[in-house]
Amino acid sequence: MKKIILLTVLLFSAIAVQSQTFTGTSSLKGKITGTVIDSITKAPVDYASISISKINLDKPLTGTLTDASGTFKLNEIQVGTYTLTISFIGYKDKTIKEITTTDSKLDFEIGEIALSPETNTLKEVVIVGTAQQVVNKIDKIVYNVEKDLTAGGGNATDVLQKVPMVNVDINGNVSIRGDANVRVLINGKPSGATSANLADVLKTIPADQIKNIEVVTSPSAKYDAEGSAGIINIITKQKSTSGVSGSVSGGIGTRQNNFNANINYNKNRFSLSANVGFNNGWPQESSSESTQAFDNSSAKSLQVTKGINEVKRSGLLASVNAGYDFNTFNSLTTTFRYNKGGFERTGTNDNQFTDYMNASNSSVYKGESSSKNAFGGFDWNLNYAHKFSKEGHELTFSSQWSHSIVETNYQNIYSSFYTNQKANNDGANNEYTLQLDYTLPVTEKFKLEAGGKSITRRISSDFQNYVPDSQNAFVFDPISSNLYNYNQDVTSIYSVGTVTLPKGFTVMAGARFENTAIKGDPTNELQTDLNPFTIKYGTFIPSFTLQKALSQSASLKLTYSKRISRPSLTYLNPFINKSNIQAQTQGNPTLDPEISQTVELGYSTFSQKRTINISAYYKYTADLIEGIATPLQDETGTITNYQNIGSNKSFGMSFFGSVNPFKILTLRGNFNAFTYKPDPTGIYSLEQSSNGTSIQYSAFVSGTLQLKNNIAAEAFIIQNSSKKTLQGTSPAFNLMVFGVKKQFWNKAASLGVNIVSPFKKELEFKQVSSGQGFSQSSTFKFPIRSFGLTFSYNFGSMKFTGAKKKGINNDDLKEGEQNNQGGGMPAMK
Repeated sequence: MKKIILLTVLLFSAIAVQSQTFTGTSSLKGKITGTVIDSITKAPVDYASISISKINLDKPLTGTLTDASGTFKLNEIQVGTYTLTISFIGYKDKTIKEITTTDSKLDFEIGEIALSPETNTLKEVVIVGTAQQVVNKIDKIVYNVEKDLTAGGGNATDVLQKVPMVNVDINGNVSIRGDANVRVLINGKPSGATSANLADVLKTIPADQIKNIEVVTSPSAKYDAEGSAGIINIITKQKSTSGVSGSVSGGIGTRQNNFNANINYNKNRFSLSANVGFNNGWPQESSSESTQAFDNSSAKSLQVTKGINEVKRSGLLASVNAGYDFNTFNSLTTTFRYNKGGFERTGTNDNQFTDYMNASNSSVYKGESSSKNAFGGFDWNLNYAHKFSKEGHELTFSSQWSHSIVETNYQNIYSSFYTNQKANNDGANNEYTLQLDYTLPVTEKFKLEAGGKSITRRISSDFQNYVPDSQNAFVFDPISSNLYNYNQDVTSIYSVGTVTLPKGFTVMAGARFENTAIKGDPTNELQTDLNPFTIKYGTFIPSFTLQKALSQSASLKLTYSKRISRPSLTYLNPFINKSNIQAQTQGNPTLDPEISQTVELGYSTFSQKRTINISAYYKYTADLIEGIATPLQDETGTITNYQNIGSNKSFGMSFFGSVNPFKILTLRGNFNAFTYKPDPTGIYSLEQSSNGTSIQYSAFVSGTLQLKNNIAAEAFIIQNSSKKTLQGTSPAFNLMVFGVKKQFWNKAASLGVNIVSPFKKELEFKQVSSGQGFSQSSTFKFPIRSFGLTFSYNFGSMKFTGAKKKGINNDDLKEGEQNNQGGGMPAMK
């Protein structure tokens, strides 16, 4: 709390100082804004040169460059009349005269400015104006979802499968380079719901809401240290031009239906936008078969289960964003995001248990199961930004309140062998964040960033278990029910410096310190062996990046990063989860956080016709957290406990490339491979199912064909290898997706057709694991072939820009199972 107060005092002190600074200002200043586009393709023109001069004078007063969306902003413009000049290689210069600002109207919004290509360079300019689907930036990979023809009608999970270095398994769990310790942000901010069931939340976000996806594999010290794999930032669509604009889009298919709508209003200093998206899946039926074999000195048995499950899923995501620029130097933005979703599952199974040591214990029985999982909540943030007179000199203060709830109800009825089960679990999470960031360009070649942050989490879990009475009616069981309260406080400070050196070298070095305090309070009046626990630790996190520009289009980059993965509630909760009676789980309140260190060397080059990015990396993880399964005492199933099993050393390489062999054709490919060789300590070495080094990989290839009459076709092929753990392997899978889209009404509207897995009706996944005295395997099948029709319509101005990235960025928890009892739902269309 003291650190929260300190952050607040620093904020208001800075505001007070700046208020005194500007009190004596005698002249009013405003801004001039606009968007530069290609007159033929209507695509934004980035890096166009903007200069402004007094009317009838040739000497420019100031200038700037357009950003990736073609927009520009000239600040600190005094009242007067000006001439604006726009220039860019391959285009004719354009001059706009008589731009007048007054005391009553300090800001001037020009709107769209169309540049005409030079006649002899028309073909080259058209190529430049076309946005690439994947862009490699100095600190991240950016996947342009708007260029993905097959994304329409899908959800965020479908899109993530195509993003370089990102993997999505059959349950929708997300990983980067095989590491599931990923933080997923929306517009640079976390959603409260993702802390409990990330995979389910991603399936409720329509792909039509997404502008692009950023992947950060080596975050600097400015970012929260959580997430050993890195950060995935989902940027949603927003419009920034003056007036009213919006769009509607959606898809209807044999697997799921989506609808999305947004509307935007921008006028002078005020902006307002609203967005709503809905996702509804048709009931999906899947089949499964599993075996569990137990063989030790006290038991020898085999259990075989065959089942059929049906799952229905739906989700809603809505947001409202407002912003106001008080003047050139001060602005305020706020966003309220609401989410609601869930799924229902029903199933039947046939079971046969054979006891080879005592035949009387053998049994053939049936089971019926039903479960309902619902989640929802909101995120509300308020951000203040103050810009100083020097370009890039900025102070920002951000605050956020995230509230989420998760409700899980399940019931299992057995004809014999097991006792019938019924349980309700209500969870709530409140997260409060304060953050202060300061950026100072000391010189043209040296920039300093510093800041502090406080995250306060209050989580509760109320588990109510019911058992059958003598009449086989369910009654509340206070012995197996429990209440669990979990508090986590994280405070941090950081500093990052960036220096531009001679001969094309750039160095970025930083340090961060995070202090973590955890308190867990498991409560059950009838269980006296449960005690509250407290954990406190501090972590120092350095970061380093050295980049060498080999030419204007090629560079080498060497990075070092250290990351931490704190165990969250899923890993720490000591109560046993028996929702799957044959595969129970239990948390471990004594877990230490994972610490990983990564060194990476990368090379990138680009031109108008091709892009190549290749890197090699080494990653060391200490206190590796994995689930260790052991047989239940009665040998009728397993229980998995989370443990710090040891360490892991991994070597890897990744490659991404795109090429335009012909003007109408673009080919893309991505390949990532890495090694897995855990070094278990103590008793966990006995649980290792296989020795040696395994190689895991993920890959995709895609092609886009631009045809005449605004028709485009696209194809994706995805292949993921199986994933190793200490005790076994998770399944591999592959997928093919095809799409065709036709644009009309001057590209304001489109219709498309998507086909998923046209040559294979079902996907089959096989998983195996083994430990001391047991082995188990499972085969899971679900229908994958689907067809869908997509549509979109845009009205008003057509220029999308990413949301402002100032604000809260809570990337600091090892998320555990990203779907809450969501296993069995495919992560595909």
